[in-house]
Amino acid sequence: MELMHANQNKSGAMSSQKYVDVSEIKNDTIVLKNGSLRAILLVSSINFDLESPEKQEGIISGYQSFLNSLDFPVQILIQSRKLDINNYIEFLRKKEKVSTNDLVKMQIAEYSAFIKNLADVAQIMSRYFYVVVPFYPIESKSEGMIGKLFSAMNPKQVLTEKSELFETYKTQLWQRVTQVASGLSRLELKSTTLNTEEIIELLYSSYNPSLEGKSILGNLEDVEIQ
Repeated sequence: MELMHANQNKSGAMSSQKYVDVSEIKNDTIVLKNGSLRAILLVSSINFDLESPEKQEGIISGYQSFLNSLDFPVQILIQSRKLDINNYIEFLRKKEKVSTNDLVKMQIAEYSAFIKNLADVAQIMSRYFYVVVPFYPIESKSEGMIGKLFSAMNPKQVLTEKSELFETYKTQLWQRVTQVASGLSRLELKSTTLNTEEIIELLYSSYNPSLEGKSILGNLEDVEIQ
């Protein structure tokens, strides 16, 4: 979590972190303070209103079947962000510079100005859809005196065992992720799992809603967001 609070002072970071359930983020997985794990899927969308009545009924029926097939809870998260067109504007500027046709250069410049003005005036928003998949490990509530003594005397072995336990839990979490992704694909929805960096950016933007111009997509070429 240090990456998410690098610009805050120590007291400010501590006072805000106590309200956040996240303990750490590693290996594309969120570890909460209660020991449970989370994985996040970015999911494409369907323009439901443009579908025929028959197709709409099929989508509803398929979605119901998808939810009924799960034996664990999932969380659906929707996040709206101001559309970031800076990369596209920079792409147009490069095209303008390399163009040898004066008319084309002028058209590109006018088009770039129009797009930038439209995005600023209309406040165009992009909407992203996520499915959060959980895993709750069953752990002992208390180690007992012997367990605490063993931990103090063998810290390296304890760390090794905790690491192995994390990998075991993560494997079971990823089985759920695969199940969810498979169910979504039957609804003609594409999905991809967020990696560690993308999870950090998503959480940071969620706790800092005024943040603009940050990309959370990464390498998600296979996902078509509508």
